[in-house]
Amino acid sequence: MSRDYKITRNKGEWYNTIVTDSYGKKYQNYFEQASEASDWVYYIWSKEDWFNSVNSQELLANAIEQCKEIDKENNLSKIL
Repeated sequence: MSRDYKITRNKGEWYNTIVTDSYGKKYQNYFEQASEASDWVYYIWSKEDWFNSVNSQELLANAIEQCKEIDKENNLSKIL
């Protein structure tokens, strides 16, 4: 597989950035500035071995738990 990226922008919208790493996994994100979009492409490529070695579902579950804890600390309503 080869790396690839695409940065596009419609008038009045943010930059839509799609990156394919050398494992063939695709990532998408939006940025206000073109330089941020470009930096993110290189960030993904520099971390592709790590991204492809971790369990993404576990990372998501941990992030949700951390958000719940932050809400609890700030006396906000509970995420169910």
